[in-house]
Amino acid sequence: MYPELGQIALILALLLAVLLSVVPLAGSVTGRDQLQAFARPLSAGMFVFVALAFGILIHAFVTDDFSVAYVANNSNSMLPWYYKFSAVWGGHEGSLLLWILMLVGWTLAVAVFSRRLPAVMVSQVLAVLGMVAVGFLLFTIITSNPFDRTLPNVPADGADLNPLLQDFGLIVHPPMLYMGYVGFSVAFAFAIAALINGKLDAAWARWSRPWTTVAWSFLSLGIALGSWWAYYELGWGGWWFWDPVENASLLPWLSGTALMHSLAVTEKRGVFKSWTVLLAIVTFSLSLLGTFLVRSGVLTSVHAFASDPDRGTFLLVLLAITIVSSLTLYAFRAPVVHVRSRYGTLSREIFLLLNNVLLVAATLLVLVGTLYPLVLDYLDMGRLSIGEPFFSLTFSPLAIAAGLLLGAGIFSRWKKTDGGWLGRKLLWPLAVSIVVTAAVLVGYGGFKPWAFGGVFAAVWVSVATFWDLWDKSGSKKGRLHGLRRQSRSYYGMVLGHLGLAITMAGATVVSNYGIERDVRMSPGDTASAGGYQVAFTEIGNRRGKNFTAEYGRFEVSDGNGRVVSTLYPEKRQYMVQRNTMTEAGIDGGLFRDVFVAIGERVSDDAWAIRLQYKPLVRWLWLGSLFMAAGGFLAISDRRYRIRDKVSESQPSTAPQPQVGDNSRPDPAGAVS
Repeated sequence: MYPELGQIALILALLLAVLLSVVPLAGSVTGRDQLQAFARPLSAGMFVFVALAFGILIHAFVTDDFSVAYVANNSNSMLPWYYKFSAVWGGHEGSLLLWILMLVGWTLAVAVFSRRLPAVMVSQVLAVLGMVAVGFLLFTIITSNPFDRTLPNVPADGADLNPLLQDFGLIVHPPMLYMGYVGFSVAFAFAIAALINGKLDAAWARWSRPWTTVAWSFLSLGIALGSWWAYYELGWGGWWFWDPVENASLLPWLSGTALMHSLAVTEKRGVFKSWTVLLAIVTFSLSLLGTFLVRSGVLTSVHAFASDPDRGTFLLVLLAITIVSSLTLYAFRAPVVHVRSRYGTLSREIFLLLNNVLLVAATLLVLVGTLYPLVLDYLDMGRLSIGEPFFSLTFSPLAIAAGLLLGAGIFSRWKKTDGGWLGRKLLWPLAVSIVVTAAVLVGYGGFKPWAFGGVFAAVWVSVATFWDLWDKSGSKKGRLHGLRRQSRSYYGMVLGHLGLAITMAGATVVSNYGIERDVRMSPGDTASAGGYQVAFTEIGNRRGKNFTAEYGRFEVSDGNGRVVSTLYPEKRQYMVQRNTMTEAGIDGGLFRDVFVAIGERVSDDAWAIRLQYKPLVRWLWLGSLFMAAGGFLAISDRRYRIRDKVSESQPSTAPQPQVGDNSRPDPAGAVS
């Protein structure tokens, strides 16, 4: 009975989504306030019914209702309850329902937190989000129903959740990732609404910017959690493999980073309007492309759930409709936007524009590297593998260049920057960065070209950020007063830039100075890695709730012979699917990790053991936390909570002031 109620709830949500797509939009076009007033109640109703369906699916998993095909294929009675909960999104149908739940959640959030915005804009934004919801609800109901029954042959037990997904990281990773993916739909909706009513002004950028920043922050957390899960769960010790599914999440993050900075320029200076709208369209389109890649069956991966061609066709059509319709609207409306703002060669606008160009170039690079092998395979032109060597050679220079531009751009000024003044301003930060970089390289074993570039870029961004903070905190009332005077938006920027620098430093050092050894060891043997001695002391067995495990005991000693850690890596065999999984033993620290993983048995008393020494590897995820925290701090700035009286007092049909007209203050306030 409950699964049928879930199906009915999805159908009712679809009907409300259709109404949300039509009624408020018609009201905004015809000027009928009573139709626009339906937008918020319809958004709330749509969320209630999708949440009800999601709750019913959770109930089916927790109660082991194997009459539901999706539950029978992705759960088991021996599965711990917390993995039964995460198994809800462990397969195609449930993960898609989670995607939709996030979408209607974002829609409800816009309805609740946009009461200060003009009714016309809110109606159009919610209508666009309703259209997106219609597409995905249709996809779920027609091709990916999570409530299909297995009757008349109900299995006695389920096929179990993929052992790779039986991990805490997979409980939190998909929701965070989807919050970012789907969150960009709000930026997309604001862009489409702005194109419809022709209001590409600073107020539009101000309304869109916090939603974009929140989505970007969640996506940063989601990507970091996925990288951390791959590091400790897969047993390889890697943190990024340039897998097409990993790239599918990186693509909207790169373009979303460009969008976030472009919105800042549009809000502050009223320029880059058409470019900003295009970035919003591209970023959400890349989120949809990632959904298509993961769920269409074109990829073979632990993340890729679907293999039905009908599903892939449906998603491809949905992606095509979204891209073609939005770009068509953009082609007709964007050219009418005229900008009359001038800025010099070394202005902050130029630095932000160049960084946008680098981010878009990196996005195109990753996109081509991801799709080109798939296209060749589809056209029967052979198989081509594009992996880490290609991306390291091409992506790394762009990342380093972006860091260098970022550090210099911090000191630039809006509109015009004197070249001599900027050169003098950069002199001491440059000298400090060179000295610190040289010390880091000497400490880790010598000069390597890519190591120098990456570490220097990271140090350069950090030094420039702190130098700028020191300059801005100068005050006659004291340094502490100067620090308190800065806005949350500025401190969010500081955290974001420092997070990027920390991540760059971690990625560079671990890639260039990490040590990996595959050795043959028996109990009683000792091997070294990165100045640490790893002693294999014993082998044993244990039993979990739904697996058996063979574990090793390893003692890690430092150069003085002092035992610093005891690790217990495992080889697990899951009882239902008979899959063997590696659980690594990791002695983690802020400045290094010692990583031990058990491989195959090579003789009666010897095993293949993987030993790794990974300097600064945790800085990768620490930097991501800094970036996400910076985003969340920035959106708490008080200017996003101040009613935009100028925009609210203007009727929707009022002519807009010329862009670049500085005769009145920017309602968005200053952007640091």
